This record gives sequence, C-alpha cells and structure tokens, in this order.
Amino acid sequence: MITFKELDLQEDILKALEKLGFEHPTDIQAQSIPVIKQGKDMIGQAQTGTGKTFSFAIPIIEKIDISKPNVQALILCPTRELSLQVYSEVLKLIRFSKQIRVTVIYGGQSIDRQIKSLRERPQIIIGTPGRIIDHMNRKTLDFSNLETLVMDEADEMLKMGFQEDLETILKDTPETRQSVLFSATVPPFIKNVASKYQKNPVHIKVEAKTLTVEKIKQVYYEVKKEYKDDLLIRLLDFYHFRSIIIFANTKKAVDDLVSYLQNLGYNADGLHGDLKQIQRDRVMNSFRSNQVNILVATDVAARGLDIDDVEAIFNYDIPQELEVYVHRIGRTGRAGRNGYAITFSNAWNRRRVRELENFTKSPMELKEIPSIDDIHAVRVKGIYNQIVDMINQKRTNKYEMVIQKLLADGYDGIDIINALMTLNVDDQNKEYREIPAERRERRDYSDRSSSSFDRRDRGPRNSDRPSRGNGERRESREDRPQRGGRNDKVLFTINIGQQEQIRPVNLIDLFRKEADLYATNVGDIKIAKQDSTFELSKQSTNRILLLNGKTYKGKTIKVKRID
Repeated sequence: MITFKELDLQEDILKALEKLGFEHPTDIQAQSIPVIKQGKDMIGQAQTGTGKTFSFAIPIIEKIDISKPNVQALILCPTRELSLQVYSEVLKLIRFSKQIRVTVIYGGQSIDRQIKSLRERPQIIIGTPGRIIDHMNRKTLDFSNLETLVMDEADEMLKMGFQEDLETILKDTPETRQSVLFSATVPPFIKNVASKYQKNPVHIKVEAKTLTVEKIKQVYYEVKKEYKDDLLIRLLDFYHFRSIIIFANTKKAVDDLVSYLQNLGYNADGLHGDLKQIQRDRVMNSFRSNQVNILVATDVAARGLDIDDVEAIFNYDIPQELEVYVHRIGRTGRAGRNGYAITFSNAWNRRRVRELENFTKSPMELKEIPSIDDIHAVRVKGIYNQIVDMINQKRTNKYEMVIQKLLADGYDGIDIINALMTLNVDDQNKEYREIPAERRERRDYSDRSSSSFDRRDRGPRNSDRPSRGNGERRESREDRPQRGGRNDKVLFTINIGQQEQIRPVNLIDLFRKEADLYATNVGDIKIAKQDSTFELSKQSTNRILLLNGKTYKGKTIKVKRID
C-alpha cells in the first residue's frame, strides 16, 4: 500500500493530510491523482465512500497558479449539499495554502453575497449548474482562463435533467481545458458526454468490492405494504439505534413518515427537494447535533450528506436502481464503525433482494419481525440498566425523603417500586398492531393459506417458498414503479417553453411539486419556443392533468395528450 508521500505531493498538501490523519490514499485516489496532475482528461468510476473528493481536489489545488487571479478550476455538483461537502473538503486541504481562494455557489443562497465572494477573485469555484449559469448570464463569472473542469456525480446531474445546463457551461469554457468526470455508473448518456467533450479520457474504475460492506450488517424484513409503518415502529423500539436515516422514494412518503413518527413522540425530521435552503440547514444541524436522531429523506435530498456516525439505514422503500442502494447503505458503517442496513421488502420482491445481494456481493439476512413480547423484553432490560446506572451515579437522593416517608407509613418496598414503575413507565407504553405474516400464496395450494401461520414456528426458509409463477411479476408492479420501454410512454405537450426560460430540470421540478411526479416517471423532454413535449409513463397520465389551471411565471398551464 503506497503513501501520499509517494504520490509526490506538495509539502502544504502533505501537511494538511497529516493533520487530518491520512497517510495512505484509497484506490481511486492512488489511481486518479497522478492522471489529473498530468493534465489528462479522465472518467473516474467510483461509489460513495471511496474518497473521490480528494481524488480531484488534491491535484486541482496543486495545479493552481497563485500569481493568476482568475478562475482556474470549476467543480460542478448536482446538489447544494454535495457542493458544500466538496467545499468543506477543499478548505481542509488548503489550510496551509493561504493564497489559494475558493468559493461555493448554489441556489437558495443570497446572489449578492455570492457576487461579493466572486469579486475576491477565487481560483476555485464549486457549485451547482443552475446557479453557475445564472452568474454566467450576469457576467459575474468568467471561464476564459479555466484550466480544469470537474463534474462530480455526473450520472446524478444528468438524471436530474442538467444535461442542457452542462452543455451550456462546457461550451463556455476553453477547448484546451482538462475535463474530469466522476460517476458511480457510466451509462450511455455519460459516454455521450465524454465522447463529445473529452479528449482520449483515461477510464479509472474502482470495482464495487472496494466498497467494503463487511462492517455493514444487511438484513431485510418481509411485510405487507399496509403494515410497513407498524414494522418501522417495532424496529425503532426494538433496536434503539442512536442515529438513523430512513430512505423513502417520494417526498410525500417523507412528509407522511415524519408526521407519523412525530405524532408518536419520536425525534424525527425530513429532508426532500422542496425544502428551502434555510429549512434544510435547520434539519441537518438538528441531526448533526443529535437533537433529531431520525432523518427521513429522499435520495436526491440526501446527496452530499457528510455524516460519519449514522448507526443504521432503513430502506423504507426499495430503491429503483441497484446503485442507489449502494449509495444508501454507504451512509453507515463509516470511519471503522459497524453499521446496520435494514430493507423493507415483501414476498413478491424476493427477486429484487437477490439482485441487491448479487450487486453488492454480500448476503442479506431475512429476519423475523420482533414480537410484542420481544420488544417488551428489550424495554425491561433498558429500564433495568437505567435504574442501575442511576443508583451507581447516586442520582436518587432527590426522592429519598418520599421513599423514607412511604416506608415509615408501613408500605411494602416492593409495592412502592411497582407503583413508581407504573407511574413513570406505563404511560410510555404503545399499542402495537398485529402484523400478519407476509407469504406469497398460490390459490391451488389451500394448505398454504392458513391465517394462523406463526413466523416464529416456521421451518427452514426455503421450505415455505412456493415456486415463482407468472403472477409474481404482475403483482410486484403494484409495489414499484413500472419501468418499461418507449411503448409504455405517452406523449404530452405543455404550453411552457423557451419564452418562459424553462429547462428540463425546471419542468421535472414543476411536475414534482404540482403532480407528485418524478424524473423516473418522465421520458424524453423537448423544449420549443412556445411549448414543450414530454413522454410520461402510462400509469402517471392522470396525475399530470393536475397541472391544468395551475400557473407558472404568471402563465396558466395547459397540458394535453398527443395521440
């Protein structure tokens, strides 16, 4: 294993790394840093948690010419959170390089404050595509001397509809600039961008096996959709994790879950794309300071979160893409700690679980749902430990006079304790709803339909699995969005176009806010001068009509289907 010193880095960088406690580079760092230092275009394929930020930040800092007060490097990120995380990492690396200036630019922050920071002539700019373009239009950003352009999490930027923005930015930078692209996956649209804007890029790929998951215990529970909330409450009370992120696939699910948990007294809050920046900052500060220990989030909103001590991840909804699952579970088991990844599935989604196991090259254990007795046993043990702790720390003197008086009045010590326990504990008891066993049954096997089946008495797991029939695929579609080909899409037109300065990302955002539709529901989008056309999955056709009568920049929206 090589050291950072063997990468021939500048003394200031080595001092910063030493202060941070880093001696050895990760695989992606060891392979990427020399290539980027040489000025070559590059595609870096690596997942979350592999140290890719330092992979491009270190060589960028080393290449900065402090005698030139120009923007020399631009780092594009898909979200505000990731932009701030990258900014934070760069600041750590330049702590001994006082003459290097860096600023971060993203939506939701004061434009005047950003203009002021740009007037200080930073050499490194970090930001989101939309706000970068805003400054380009205002002539407050000049990329004529740009030497290095980095697109971090490029696959996410393109999925979020930023392709047009990226092309606008790329066209406004010198052809001589170095282009570095980091992406968890390299699908065809990433290859198209690379072929168009990169010159003979070096492709560096860190295989998934380097994303160590041995410290993450991956388990799943099978539960009917209508009992997922009940299962969640049982698991929260059974495991008592200190810090949890619960992932849901839609913002509505996030809001519903947060409301449900808060009403039951849990310290929970939510994070999704509709929150304003000040709200997002409040939520994240509460989570980091442990005022809130349960964070419910969508995948896009959670991009760039840099929290090392998350004890457990819950996949309340199974992600639609395998790579997203890796991103999610990579939020736990960091910094040498053990982590827990819990996935909610059902009997019809077993094939999906197998796909996740194959993709991560690690098993997922099917767990039995904790019984009410199991939860009560855990609670009793917790109360016992609390009492012992209080006695050992001599924290009982406050009520000693009350106890002494009760004893003096002739009351039995055991009766006093029972009364106190009832007074202070019973009011916290919950009513847990019974959760029926989740089994995939076949009508022609009546002996398998018994409603009295008890999961704790079951035999080996395989013995209870009927063979897969054609019905599996039809039923499973109820629990996950359909992702068919172009024949499953319907073409629509909307009376908003270039005149309203709308871009695909704005259109998708509008769909999300007004019709609860997401990028996964939408196909190709074409923006014309006066209107736009877009493809939509068949099951979403009714919801898109909710936009009719709404307004966008003062214009009444009209959506209609093109047959």
